[in-house]
Amino acid sequence: MPNTEPKTDKTTPAEAAPLRGREGQGAGAGPRVSAAPSESGGEGKGAGPGAGAVGAPLLRTPLYDQHIALGAKMVPFAGYEMPVSYSSGILKEHLHTRKAAGLFDVSHMGQAYLTPADGRFETAARALEALAPGDFLSLAPGRQRYSLLLNDEGGILDDFMVTRLADEGRAHTLYLVVNAARKAHDFALLKEHLPAAVRLEEGEGRALLALQGPAAASVLGRFSPEVAEMAFMTSVELVVDGARLHVSRSGYTGEDGFELSLPAASAPALWQKLLAEPEVAPVGLGARDSLRLEAGLCLYGHDIDETTSPIEAGLGWTIGKRRREAGDFPGAERILRELAEGPPRKRVGIRPEGRAPAREGAKVLSGEGDEIGVITSGGYGPTVGGPIAMGYVESAHAAPGTAVSLLVRGRRLPARVVALPFVPHRYVRRKT
Repeated sequence: MPNTEPKTDKTTPAEAAPLRGREGQGAGAGPRVSAAPSESGGEGKGAGPGAGAVGAPLLRTPLYDQHIALGAKMVPFAGYEMPVSYSSGILKEHLHTRKAAGLFDVSHMGQAYLTPADGRFETAARALEALAPGDFLSLAPGRQRYSLLLNDEGGILDDFMVTRLADEGRAHTLYLVVNAARKAHDFALLKEHLPAAVRLEEGEGRALLALQGPAAASVLGRFSPEVAEMAFMTSVELVVDGARLHVSRSGYTGEDGFELSLPAASAPALWQKLLAEPEVAPVGLGARDSLRLEAGLCLYGHDIDETTSPIEAGLGWTIGKRRREAGDFPGAERILRELAEGPPRKRVGIRPEGRAPAREGAKVLSGEGDEIGVITSGGYGPTVGGPIAMGYVESAHAAPGTAVSLLVRGRRLPARVVALPFVPHRYVRRKT
């Protein structure tokens, strides 16, 4: 994720077999949606298709019937039946989100609340800081932050969003959104390590929608005019048609937009109400993946995992000055060393020449033919109009403009390292 404090839209995962939603896009195959096996959050690798017990039935979100009515192509993802695309197809859904507003069902992601028994925000913030390198103590009510759960080796267990609630009587509480494939892992980790004075309450019975695109604010503003005054990475509590919503101005597409958490029973009515607006179209996981790739945002289990450090991934900005100076977070020894000396490898953008896409796992070679890295995400970028990829290369080869080649099906294809993101972010940074 770029150093602009972006997430949540994360659809992301690490040992899972990818689900490929293909579309006729010139010579390139359609965007890849990956399911993750069981180690991390975000929306990537964590729990592979049908996560959980072998043969366990897939779960359904509160909007399953809405997806079926719209003719969605449903696929297994992180233990859920999820829409990969609707009748218009991945390419049109992607482009529609860039020009108007796309509506996503992300109810499979994990929602939870950290509540301190003593009613003091500092108690909850310090408890979370013991597991993640973010500066949560400085969060003002209604502010949101992207952060990472780390292991003792400095590897990323999951990426997640954390918000200090702003509504009266709950400003001491932290609201978390973690990746679908990692939520069981994350919640177990939190319950094991949180002090007795802090309680984790899982957000069962809640749905989560993401409204993304340049028209998102005007659409949502018809129901709640106050959203126009929100800035990127802020949140408010709203009531729409009697349903109480937690709304954040955030998302995982690189576009302006909002994430809406609400009771599951109220979700179908809100979904229908938003889709009734002329600018809004339903969008599935296929376009969600291609949108986040164009925005240079990490997919857990692919671009980041338990072996990846925040510094290698270009996520050092998530570690605040106070936390760096204290060095009081898991994996601090490795992370502080890489901050001081530089990491041995770096996540970079890569533009293959021609029309053939480079998929995850393709080797990156230097001009001399030496193996210097690997592709972690790749596919067709509809906005870019050609193949794009992200991956890790040795730091000596990470400068934008560096010529490389990609080993695809035994052939060496020319490519070059480029700066991320591929498509500029359009977050609204209005000061509050």
